[in-house]
Amino acid sequence: MRVFVAVDLPEELHSNIADIQSKFTDFKFKFVKPDIVHITIKFLGEVPEEKIESISKALDSISCEPFKTSIKGVGVFPKPRFAKVIWLGCEGDFEQLHRSIEESLSPFQFTKDLHPFNAHATLARVKYLPKKKKEDFMQLLDELKDVDVGTMQVNSIKLKKSTLTPEGPVYEVLHEVRLG
Repeated sequence: MRVFVAVDLPEELHSNIADIQSKFTDFKFKFVKPDIVHITIKFLGEVPEEKIESISKALDSISCEPFKTSIKGVGVFPKPRFAKVIWLGCEGDFEQLHRSIEESLSPFQFTKDLHPFNAHATLARVKYLPKKKKEDFMQLLDELKDVDVGTMQVNSIKLKKSTLTPEGPVYEVLHEVRLG
């Protein structure tokens, strides 16, 4: 099964997320439904079902206190002119949370992340951006670079299963770990 560790965004931020996504309706992007937008802390990939219990136990050992985060600013990967992913920035103690999760999962030898950890919540995937729309896109990114979506308390992480469907991914919580 396809598995990852994430922090869910609270329901009270979903309408703000939808408002931001609506600003991109002139573009043919593949949007993440606002109610499933989340912050991926660690993507584990394909994991045999019989390992889920031991991964869950390992995650129970993470040491990180709950913390407050601000969800703000729209950005892209890898860079604006060649955007593949549109995301919301997340400020807070995610570095320590990520490090603690990496440590707890080290016995499983999951692939290390290639890039430095950058806490973000994916809003949309860009399949194609016509040249004639690039300037409009760049201007919109500039307008939204400091947009404030809201704040939230990070109290838990979730081990989730992702099933890809033609209508978009379906997530199932396999295990939840309370911080603190």
